[in-house]
Amino acid sequence: MNLYVKYCFLLLFSLFIFCESKYGFVTWSNGKAVVSVTDNYSEIPKVYVARATYSNEINNTGWAFLEIHTSRDSSDEKQAYAAGFLEGYLSRDLIWMHWQNMLKGYCYNKTEVCGLIEDFVDKNEDYIASMVTANPTDPYWYQMKLYYIQIEGLAVGYNQATSNPYEWLTVRDIIWINMLGDLDELAIAVSSPKETPEGLLFGEHCSGLVKLLPDWSDLYTSQVTWNSYQSMLRFQKMYVLNYRLAPNSKKPIPGRKMSFSSYPAFVQSTDDFYIISSGLVAAETTVGNSNRSLFELVAPAGQVLEYARAMVANRLARSGKEWVEIFRKHNSGTYNNQWYIVDYNNFKPKNSKFPGSIAPGLLWVIEQLPGYTEAADLTELLKETSYFPSYNIPYFPRVFNMSGGNERVATYGDWFGYHTNPRAKMFKSLQAGVTDLQSMFLVLRYNDYKRDPLSRCACSPPYSAENAIAARNDLNPANGTYPFRALGHRSHGATDAKLTSAKLRTRYQFLSVASPPHNASRGIPPFQWSKFDLGSEVSHVGHPDLWMFSPILHRWEWG
Repeated sequence: MNLYVKYCFLLLFSLFIFCESKYGFVTWSNGKAVVSVTDNYSEIPKVYVARATYSNEINNTGWAFLEIHTSRDSSDEKQAYAAGFLEGYLSRDLIWMHWQNMLKGYCYNKTEVCGLIEDFVDKNEDYIASMVTANPTDPYWYQMKLYYIQIEGLAVGYNQATSNPYEWLTVRDIIWINMLGDLDELAIAVSSPKETPEGLLFGEHCSGLVKLLPDWSDLYTSQVTWNSYQSMLRFQKMYVLNYRLAPNSKKPIPGRKMSFSSYPAFVQSTDDFYIISSGLVAAETTVGNSNRSLFELVAPAGQVLEYARAMVANRLARSGKEWVEIFRKHNSGTYNNQWYIVDYNNFKPKNSKFPGSIAPGLLWVIEQLPGYTEAADLTELLKETSYFPSYNIPYFPRVFNMSGGNERVATYGDWFGYHTNPRAKMFKSLQAGVTDLQSMFLVLRYNDYKRDPLSRCACSPPYSAENAIAARNDLNPANGTYPFRALGHRSHGATDAKLTSAKLRTRYQFLSVASPPHNASRGIPPFQWSKFDLGSEVSHVGHPDLWMFSPILHRWEWG
């Protein structure tokens, strides 16, 4: 299998430095947040609670950009509220568009299930509030409190910028959009359907790859989001939140600064892909769970949904081991993923004077199911093989068995095996050709489904654009036949790619592209809503029609 070197990659190192930005800042007056917006950076006062720069470049690059900094001279609570307020105010239009695309119709014909979810969230919020009250100086619960204050601020800021009452959103609405990753599995847990939903069988959300160059001159961490195409209103965000570790502490949180890929209204990534000031880069791909009995362990008390646990781990952890320990607390068993945590503090790249070094703890992996997590330091495996791939199938045998992996293999075949899945074989072959950023990025965008034997299946036609590192299910013929839905025709595929390196992560930068993969020379046209047969059925308010953007390297304005 060859990497198609002639792939259109002319603008790989295009720097996205300047754009039409607007600035915002929040001051505090008479006990409330006051927001101001300006086109001139010089108008931001020296005394502020939060400041931000925001630019919607989706029509030009596929991304919007948001950078928020808070002042350490303000209380942590004010910082959190102002950060959320400013984001909600500045990105109001994209938030409303994304809400329409992703959640507006979620509860149609599912009112009973949505009622059960609402009841679960009510009880879960009561549990979290009780723990925050009972443990006011505990760093975990203190950061959890600040996280939800930020969400509240976002809702208030959004509504202040919204003149049409029809478009107002409540704090609970913003909670719903942030728990989109948890939502489908939460719906199963609270409703106990009689038949296994097909979505439980196919956890094909994302591809990921950690690649150590054989001479130890660099270490790449990457993730490719797979999602419904209606999700493609995308953000790159930088949060610099100068919180203290706890109310009685003067120490700043280790993860006070992070950049990440995200979406409108999300105060986390959900992809997930984070570059953090602690030296960690955290990412995941979904593993799913078709063992319905495990969902009986999901409960509103004693657990915290995944989207909040991940961000608290990002803020508090100083190492991969600590990240794992924090994340597995109060496991909800929803949005079950395989996380890979790369600690760049334990990697010193080779140069002309130094052979390079790797310390234990460089790569930690944790997998989650309801009632169970398993984790290990896989640094030695990375040194031995030079790569760790992630492709929606559990690495740990116990997690594989508990999640129904053996049953899936017995029913559907090798496609569900850890070593026999097409992506497992593709990663094994393709990673061997990685020598630099460009060749690594080509792996992340790889889709040659009409020619690659590994893309073949018992289908008609005899291949599927699902069988790739970067899927394009829209290209599978609607009148084709497929042994299971994942291989068929859907509004689903790889919607981006993100890649950082030992050097790039020090600047919180990642090489990225927003759009499904395209390569005319291999028979893969760019995705275009007006030419997509399901376009009229899928909400995509605010999207460009044609998704054919080049890779970019965004430079944060304030660093």
